[in-house]
Amino acid sequence: MSDTFLVTGAHGFIGRHVARDLAKKGLRVIGIGHGDWKRDQWREWGIADWYLADVTMETLIAHAGIPTGVIHCAGGGSVGYSVTHPHEDYLRTVSTTASLLEFLRLHAPNATLVYPSSVAVYGNVLRLPITETDPVAPVSPYGAHKQMAEQLCASYARSFGLRIAIVRLFSVYGNGLRKQLLWDACSKISNGELVFSGTGGEQRDWLHVDDAAGLLALALNHASRDCPVVNGGTGSGVTVAQVLREIVTAFGSRGAVRFSGQTRSADPLAYVADISRACVLGWNPAKQWQEGVREYVDWFRAGAH
Repeated sequence: MSDTFLVTGAHGFIGRHVARDLAKKGLRVIGIGHGDWKRDQWREWGIADWYLADVTMETLIAHAGIPTGVIHCAGGGSVGYSVTHPHEDYLRTVSTTASLLEFLRLHAPNATLVYPSSVAVYGNVLRLPITETDPVAPVSPYGAHKQMAEQLCASYARSFGLRIAIVRLFSVYGNGLRKQLLWDACSKISNGELVFSGTGGEQRDWLHVDDAAGLLALALNHASRDCPVVNGGTGSGVTVAQVLREIVTAFGSRGAVRFSGQTRSADPLAYVADISRACVLGWNPAKQWQEGVREYVDWFRAGAH
């Protein structure tokens, strides 16, 4: 049997793109997680076998076999949800990571593991761009739980010799994402609403999901007992106001976007990645944010909502 690669949370936005990227490379992919989709649907994303189950020691033993590599996309995916449901977010992010690491230690110690972490671990930063050696000080439960998962990964790599890499993803977007800024903005602008929270000056590093999936797949080749950490971004900051203006233009709407000035404490003002380490691995983001945003608007207008 050919080598098998496991993607946890493969039904999710990032997980399904990771599965497709691996499958395009000719690899056999299996998925475990939440999401009751039909066989033809998960097959379209390159998944050879899909198991609807929580990520636990028991389900991994039952379904994962002895994978060659794992990309652990299961976990919480929303700062807002983590604030209103911190315990559930902990279980989704930290507990699943602990179960996976213990499974690998006992049953697949030679597998490589990539953990998709988040820019949220950095919290409010003092300088841009952000490097991997900058302090981590998350300001949301989501970021804190990602940091805990990172610490577990580093501990298992150090103590048990597991080969692991961590990729801190910045603002991942793309067709199919039905939450966060682009989805909310398209929903409002399509109804003629042009007032948004915040100041518009909030800055983010927008990474297209296809580029994110490619980096996660590449990181499998660089996982080691040193548990390297790399940023996943574009290295360029774009303000919320710029993104919203691009969406308004793509909609052909009239009128100017306005901002309430009200911000959330869990949302730092600026994130831009230093991607030097990722580039050294041989990776470079391909999608320009303007192109990606226009594609997203086209997808939304075609009936995604």
